Amino acid sequence: MKEPQDAESFIAEQKEILAQNPECANSSYNLGVALMQQGRLDEAIEAFNDAVTNSGRMFEGYVNLGYIFFKKGRMDKVIEANLRAIEIEPRYARGYANLGFAYLQLAETDRAIGALEKAIELNPKIAQAWSNLINAYLQKGDIDRAIETGEKLISFAPDFGLGHNNLAVAYYHKGEYKKAVKHADLAISYGFQVHPDFLALLEPHRES
Repeated sequence: MKEPQDAESFIAEQKEILAQNPECANSSYNLGVALMQQGRLDEAIEAFNDAVTNSGRMFEGYVNLGYIFFKKGRMDKVIEANLRAIEIEPRYARGYANLGFAYLQLAETDRAIGALEKAIELNPKIAQAWSNLINAYLQKGDIDRAIETGEKLISFAPDFGLGHNNLAVAYYHKGEYKKAVKHADLAISYGFQVHPDFLALLEPHRES
C-alpha cells in the first residue's frame, strides 16, 4: 500500500514540476493549496497568482485568493478576487456571498444587498448569505426587511445560531423586545456567543 505523501515532499514535488514547466497552472494551484494549508499565506498568494495568470479559467484560484485576503483583513482584495471568480463562473453563488460580506464590512450597503440577493437567488440555502443580508438591511435602516429576511432564514435553518442572533438584533431595533430576548436565547442554545453588551441591553426586558 502506498504511503501518503507528506506536505513538504508534495510542495517540493510541485516546485520541481514548476522548475521544468513554470507555466503549469495546475501545479501552481496545487502548490498554493498546500502552502495555504500550512499557513504560509504570502507564498500561497504568489502560487495562486501564478495559477490564474497561466490559466484564464481557473476560478478556484481566485476563490482561494479571496479566502486568504479575508484572513488578512484585506476586504478590497477579497472583492477583487471574487469579482474575477464570478466573471469566470457566473453561477458561483459563494462568490456573490463573499462579495456581499466584503461590501458589508466596507459599509457599501447597496452593493452588499445586491450581491447577497444574487447569492441567494443562485443558492437559496446559503445560510451565511441570508444572515449577512439581515445585517445589510439593518445597516441600510430597513428594519422590516431585516426581520423578514431573518424569519425566512430560520424557517429553513432553525438551529443556525448566528441567524437567531441577527434576528434578535433586528427585533431589538424594532422595539419588539420579547422577540429579541427569545431569539437571543435561541442563539445561545444553538452554541452562538451573543455579545455581552447586547445581552445587557436585553436584560431589562426579561420577565422576572
